[in-house]
Amino acid sequence: MARVSQAHLDARRRQILDAAERCFARNGFHATSMQDVLKEADLSAGAVYRYFSGKDELIRAIVAEAIAVLGEVYGTAAEETPPPLPDELVVRAVARMRTTRPVLTEDGEWQFPRVMIQAWTEVLRNGELAAQVADGYLRVRKAWADIMNGYKAAGIVPQDANADAMARVMIATAQGLVTQIAVLGLPASEMEQTLAEGLRALMSVRDPRP
Repeated sequence: MARVSQAHLDARRRQILDAAERCFARNGFHATSMQDVLKEADLSAGAVYRYFSGKDELIRAIVAEAIAVLGEVYGTAAEETPPPLPDELVVRAVARMRTTRPVLTEDGEWQFPRVMIQAWTEVLRNGELAAQVADGYLRVRKAWADIMNGYKAAGIVPQDANADAMARVMIATAQGLVTQIAVLGLPASEMEQTLAEGLRALMSVRDPRP
């Protein structure tokens, strides 16, 4: 029997994850069955279970990909001198995520934010997923703190600025963007531009008090 190539294995795994993402975005995590995923992927049970044991493992795989993408984007930015400013960085991260997770809903909207919202709620009941998200949060938070320290070294922000506090706020800002896209049904491209403009405006704020 011919050996299956790694490219084929990767493509099949991608096919399953994309199918699961479409199902989760359309029907919600709990209302989606593995049979729904099989049908969406147009694969047999054996083909799917070779890669994933069930829905929990599917959602963890989707979350792992998101964390890896964000970690790479912000980690690379932290090595630049000086790092890109927050407005550019957030747009860069969203654009990279849209390229990595390009699956759309039937209405042509980016469905990844809807899946991420569901993943966050699953954290409240799934200890393994909670640990995975917490670890990913710490990695992204460290990357953002490194970026903020890069700003301090370049004189972009005051030397006494709390890098970790700024990192937490930037993560919360990105999470808020995802929430607005998912919950309010706002176009991702519109929100991406709005966030960039808002961050630029906030960065220009000056305290008039003596």
